[in-house]
Amino acid sequence: MLKRVVVVVILILIVIGVFYYKDKVREQKINHIMDEVSIALKSKLKSDKMDDLKMALFLSKNKALVDALERDDEDLGYKLLSDITSTIQKETDILVRAQIITNEFNIFARSWDDIYAGMPLGEYRKDFKYFETNKVPRTSIEIGRRLGIKATVPIYKNSEFLGFVEVISFFKSLTDFFASMGVDIYVLLDIEHIETAVLMFENLMIDKYIVSNRNYKYDHIQTLNKVDFQKLRLDGLAYEDGKYIFYETMYDGSYKAIGGFVFVLDEKYLDYFRNPEDDISFLINVTRSGLYDVVKREKYNSNVYDKYSASSMVYLQDVIDTQDRQTFMDEAYEKFDEYSKDELIQMLLERNIVKKIDGKIK
Repeated sequence: MLKRVVVVVILILIVIGVFYYKDKVREQKINHIMDEVSIALKSKLKSDKMDDLKMALFLSKNKALVDALERDDEDLGYKLLSDITSTIQKETDILVRAQIITNEFNIFARSWDDIYAGMPLGEYRKDFKYFETNKVPRTSIEIGRRLGIKATVPIYKNSEFLGFVEVISFFKSLTDFFASMGVDIYVLLDIEHIETAVLMFENLMIDKYIVSNRNYKYDHIQTLNKVDFQKLRLDGLAYEDGKYIFYETMYDGSYKAIGGFVFVLDEKYLDYFRNPEDDISFLINVTRSGLYDVVKREKYNSNVYDKYSASSMVYLQDVIDTQDRQTFMDEAYEKFDEYSKDELIQMLLERNIVKKIDGKIK
């Protein structure tokens, strides 16, 4: 009888030991993935910033653009800038959003339209203060009408400060990079900055944050709404609905915390990542041939809102089903980006829009 009891106890201890070991291995793997996600984030952000900076430096050395800025020839500036960026997109399929800003912090030319020359930017671009004491370029995450990466290069001619060339991107490359690994990223701006980021007013909200990027998976939103973000910020890790959630603080160019990067990894994807003891880089440790096909199938294949104008989208918002509303707002957001704050207000009030610059941005 005693022998049977001993055998049973030993079996129970073995089972407990196996489960304990598995839990420890999984915990170690999750912590390793969390660390590597953090490293990958810093590496990818640096790469994206450098890509934008290289393009801004290239444009700042274009003599024709500099001469047009010096002569205050806005029409020529727009033509030169749009021709360059259109050629780049045609030949490389890379969309470059570039703008030239005067030494008085007004828009001189933008690559994507020619209707806002003269628009003042200084009131809501606090990062320009950096150039009061610095002459070197800067690339950082900054808040404007939208949150984005801004590579800003000052332009000088014969020691005279003429203005800036700026290249802007909005985290699409970052979102796609992590999505290809089965990790969804949410770029979250603290809600206290909403008065500056006027084009993000209708964006998706999670806790006290505004979601800045697009192309994420909508089925994670309900999960994130269950998370205690105060605890997540402290711990850096949470588990909810079979998903692991990681948090990294987001800083602007002055190293001020302005929000965070939140990563969601579905537990079913864990096996696609190698174990911590494998001597191989995280950037190549995903079995992409399998994972990429899984992720790709979960993405939308078409955009049903392409054919609608911005003004049409204003009226459509009242008839969109609740489950489709976020997709609709993301697409409307893209179209509304071409309008000023005053125009957006007029559009919502169903007034006729007169495209002119009048007053200051607040």
